Amino acid sequence: MPAGRLPAPSYRALTAALLLLPATALVPTAGAQAAPPARLLRAGDLDTLSLRDAGRRIAYGDDSLQFGDLRLPPGLKRGARAPVAIIIHGGCWISGFATLRNTAALADSLAAQGVATWNVEYRRADHPGGGWPGTLTDVARATDYLRVLARQYPLDTSRVVAVGHSAGGQLALWLASRKGLPTSSPLSTGTPLAVAGVVSLGGVTDLEEFAARMPAGCGRGAVMLLGGAPASLPERVALASPIRRVPLGIPSAHVAGAQDGIAPDSVRAAYVRRAVAAGDQTPVNVTVPGGHFEVNAPRTEAGREVLRQTLRLLGLSPR
Repeated sequence: MPAGRLPAPSYRALTAALLLLPATALVPTAGAQAAPPARLLRAGDLDTLSLRDAGRRIAYGDDSLQFGDLRLPPGLKRGARAPVAIIIHGGCWISGFATLRNTAALADSLAAQGVATWNVEYRRADHPGGGWPGTLTDVARATDYLRVLARQYPLDTSRVVAVGHSAGGQLALWLASRKGLPTSSPLSTGTPLAVAGVVSLGGVTDLEEFAARMPAGCGRGAVMLLGGAPASLPERVALASPIRRVPLGIPSAHVAGAQDGIAPDSVRAAYVRRAVAAGDQTPVNVTVPGGHFEVNAPRTEAGREVLRQTLRLLGLSPR
């Protein structure tokens, strides 16, 4: 949300306010023009959202992009350990579109709800060492590094969920499937830290479909992630594409805006069908108001739904 703009009222509050107006107030006068539709949020808007806690910046590897911001919930009781949400930003798997600042407000809001958050940065496909397999193994190592962090901070590593936006949604869903990777795979990084659930926010669930649908746009990032066209790399697709990695064996939720062209409902529904056919419990698939970025803005209806779904997977109620 741009600096200086007040948060939009919720749809429930707006409806209640409209009901209090006289009927004549809802009838446009002759010659009046309809108000233009509200502008959808953009990636840059998310970088301006205010933060309560900037977090503790901690490296999980030697590369300058292998770090994360750890936020602890306020008021944690002495001796208690907080459940954890791993937060993974999007940006088409390539640099220049987003950093972990894009998901910082979401991570901060979850911390205020009693969840420790580990908002991670990683090498993208156009960074040295990124792409195949570095982008994927970075988020894997960042996740497993929670075991190290738990030695110093009050983290409950038995209650961890992965939350990813856009390309980060693909990475979050992939994280949840790591236990099924063959040990010989270049994506294998040892014993994976188990996650109890995954929330995909406008996430890419099918790398093949996405690369074909958006070849001149974000889909080229999927090609770069794999190191080539999906059709020419079926083994890599099978190891990395979420729709090919089911069943997860854990609950998942998919939240996306009604105007989200990255993750339309038809594609999310296809993933749900494949997951159920493979034996997963039916994933939650929620369409919320907005486009691709509202899910990262906690004060929007879309953002509040993301908080609800994440807390639900951790067995918590909203504060």
